Amino acid sequence: MSAALQPAAAPPGVGQRPTQRQRAFAERAERTVRRRKAFNALMLSLLTVAAVAATLPLIVILAHIVKMGATSLSWDFFTKMPKPMGESGGGLANAIVGTLILVGVGAVVGLPVGIGAGLYCAERGATRLATTVRFLSDVLNGLPSIVMGIFAWEVLVRPVGHFSALAGGAALGAMMIPMVSRTTEEMVRTVPNALREAALALGYARWRTSLVIVLRTASAGIVTGALVALARIAGETAPLLFSAFGNQFWSVSLRQPISALPLQIYTYAISPYDEQHSLAWAGSLVLIGIVLTISIVARFVTRSRGGASAGD
Repeated sequence: MSAALQPAAAPPGVGQRPTQRQRAFAERAERTVRRRKAFNALMLSLLTVAAVAATLPLIVILAHIVKMGATSLSWDFFTKMPKPMGESGGGLANAIVGTLILVGVGAVVGLPVGIGAGLYCAERGATRLATTVRFLSDVLNGLPSIVMGIFAWEVLVRPVGHFSALAGGAALGAMMIPMVSRTTEEMVRTVPNALREAALALGYARWRTSLVIVLRTASAGIVTGALVALARIAGETAPLLFSAFGNQFWSVSLRQPISALPLQIYTYAISPYDEQHSLAWAGSLVLIGIVLTISIVARFVTRSRGGASAGD
């Protein structure tokens, strides 16, 4: 038989039975894979339980507030004034308007200062002043809100001799400053240095580059941080006890005490009348709705600006 017709030699190891060492190695590899899969399943289960445990309290609270407060919501609740204690009916129109006024005053006070401080810390991060501002912002973030109220009472209420919406808004604005400042700083730091260099090369002044180029590029994150800060101060009660104080009558004056949903909820919650308890639950539901609306707007702004950037 010629060499061309002879069958090719089988590769080494083909058709041979695995050795004992090879079988032991395969068994160890299989046990390792099974152990890793079991450990992975265990960790995924633990993380799932942790995620459910983190969201379960919020779901339970929302469900309970909706159950207790939805029955008291009506057109009168949004359009009428509170009734005297012991009388049925009435609403929280003055508290809803007062909350919006206080949040608006807080935004006017806190947003410019917070954004300016964050921009300075990001653009001049190595200076001693920026380091000091950054440290104090972190300290103020952890400061109890009632301390802000006492500060507003000492500075804005005591000198003039009466409570006012301006003092309440200033207290809420002071709470916004450290949150907005830190968010602005982090967002500005994400702006590429190439944009700054390009603007400076075109003859832009440093201050104009920071305000027109850098701040505009980081505006999506800054707006999101500002909205989150607004949602946080909308539900604060302790600062308003020492500044805005509350008002059972209709008032939109910044120089007079003003009502707010957190204050009215607190007053009705400790009341002995069931009718006011129902209004307190309804007010809690409206307050959560305001906070939820601000949070949804913040997410929408983030996604829309992110989609526009991706499209560019």
